[in-house]
Amino acid sequence: MADHIIIGSGINGLVAAALLALKGDRVTVLEREDVIGGCLRTEELHPGFQHDVMAATWVLFMTSPAGAALGPHLARHGFEYCHTPHPTAVLRPGGEAVVLTMDRARNASALNALAAGDGDRFAADVGAVAADAPFLFALLGGSLWSWPTARLMIGQVRRRGLRGLAAWFGRALDPARGWLEATYQSAGAQALLAPWVLHTGLTPESSYSGQMGRVIAFALEAAGAPIVKGGSGAAAQAFRRLIEAKGGTFVTGADVERINVHNGRVTGVTLVDGEVIAAPSVLASVAPGQLYERLLGNVNLPEDKTAARRFRHGRGNFQLHYALDAVPEWLAPGLGQVALIHLADGIDSVSKSSNEAERGMLPVTPTICVGQPSALDPTRCPEGKAVLWLQIPDAPRVIKGDAAGEIEGADWDAVREAFADRIERILARHIKGFDKLVLARKACSPKDLERMNVNLVGGDPYGGACSIDQFFIWRPFAHSTNGDTAIRGLLHIGASTHPGPGLGGGSGFNAAKRLGA
Repeated sequence: MADHIIIGSGINGLVAAALLALKGDRVTVLEREDVIGGCLRTEELHPGFQHDVMAATWVLFMTSPAGAALGPHLARHGFEYCHTPHPTAVLRPGGEAVVLTMDRARNASALNALAAGDGDRFAADVGAVAADAPFLFALLGGSLWSWPTARLMIGQVRRRGLRGLAAWFGRALDPARGWLEATYQSAGAQALLAPWVLHTGLTPESSYSGQMGRVIAFALEAAGAPIVKGGSGAAAQAFRRLIEAKGGTFVTGADVERINVHNGRVTGVTLVDGEVIAAPSVLASVAPGQLYERLLGNVNLPEDKTAARRFRHGRGNFQLHYALDAVPEWLAPGLGQVALIHLADGIDSVSKSSNEAERGMLPVTPTICVGQPSALDPTRCPEGKAVLWLQIPDAPRVIKGDAAGEIEGADWDAVREAFADRIERILARHIKGFDKLVLARKACSPKDLERMNVNLVGGDPYGGACSIDQFFIWRPFAHSTNGDTAIRGLLHIGASTHPGPGLGGGSGFNAAKRLGA
């Protein structure tokens, strides 16, 4: 009998399992797929080329409480970061590039050169995040319904005054458009920062997207955009070695049919093959629909099930992977060692593409994020070759049409390659002789991503829409409290719960701490 069963081996399940195993508890991790990791998945899409087919960048984990607690243990099991001092850049349609480094003085100088004062205002923005870090990151990552958070809030009232604290929250709710247009004169500075809000599941017009943009700018400058040597799948394997070394077990191909409940308390799970695994504690790292409509389908939970049916998922995600015969030569200088390059014109282009996707349309000009993992980690491919990882964070979950009026079809299987061609045409304008470099291309539509991971509903990688009504103390539901459920011994973790999506492992960390880790 296990002390804890963890359903799902994504980042939150792995973090919880590792912390509980280090505590000495008996942990069993169940994964319905044949390989562990959830979105931490690395595949050889062309002989000798290793591609992260979903999650790739690890800055959130490296800077998180989970990363601090588990980093030394994981390092002993082969977990190693790969870095570059140039975490991100934007490349605009006319070929103008703006690069962000990990040096604040260089960043301020570069942005001041674009428009007088922009660099100084950038330094002030990231400096304000640093000054507020203890309070801000406790809200973004901690257990909100808790005495530590209550004491934190009381301390902030004493420090700022009640009206001052209300003003702080008011400023924190500003949209990215308002922040960027009011702060930066240069279109290049605005274009550098605007696309990042898409990686939080928001848009430039969303409440609190301005604050999230400032937080990301701070994190990129302070910690960069690291990847894991060998790929995110290698990170999952390092977790596995750590957990197994402490007595934990993994079962792959283990599809849970239901969570077993007796007299309001969890007793374990039953797999689809009929096997029953007993445990007094279950942590379910799944989307709300999976938890309440499938795993607890026979349990009377009217409030939760009504809320689960109303829970909204966000935009889909589209991935495009290339194996290249040579290192790409960007036509704009200074991009060869940049970890993540956005192809975007500015706030309006980001807003337009995300709005088209939210309305079910294939964007005319999608916002494209280009990762260069082999520039940071040469082990990803043969010497002299290259891997490109493209993420399009504004793809429709359900296709209603093409905003350009060019692509026909409403099923992702039918339109995937045509949409990939559109993306490739945009990319190829910026790389010398791109068509001659391509050895292999692999496109993954939102529908493909959901096939790989059932919790990516409609290809939504963020565990549900991240609008204010489904975030913070209201995630996943308005009545939610720290991942608790109405079933004693059952905790809900994962991207659909606070603190939300990303590789920070926050909900797994918070759950493990509540269980004594």
